[in-house]
Amino acid sequence: MRAARRMRTLRSQCAVLIAETTNLENRREERVSTSLPVNLGSTTGVTRDVSASGICFETDESYAVGSPISFEVQMDAPGGKMVLKCRGEIVRVEPRGGRVGVAVKIMESKLEAVS
Repeated sequence: MRAARRMRTLRSQCAVLIAETTNLENRREERVSTSLPVNLGSTTGVTRDVSASGICFETDESYAVGSPISFEVQMDAPGGKMVLKCRGEIVRVEPRGGRVGVAVKIMESKLEAVS
């Protein structure tokens, strides 16, 4: 009985390690933790982290995994204010204490100066 229980525990731990390793290997770009305003058209959000290929932000509105999304991220740069206009696909949605965490794979982006 003890051996069977230990074996189940080991299998569970291995499954978690494999999942974590696979998830890390799928990330190709370095993430930067930052809080920047996100304009989602009908609502707003705040970034949690950003990479060259994706973004994670929090908002009050719910979204569906697999849905296309367009948004703008506003930022200050040495030359003045900039806006990053993006189109992407929602890859993860998770509740976060009354808000919604949304992870997006960026498919297309354009950086523009704010005039």
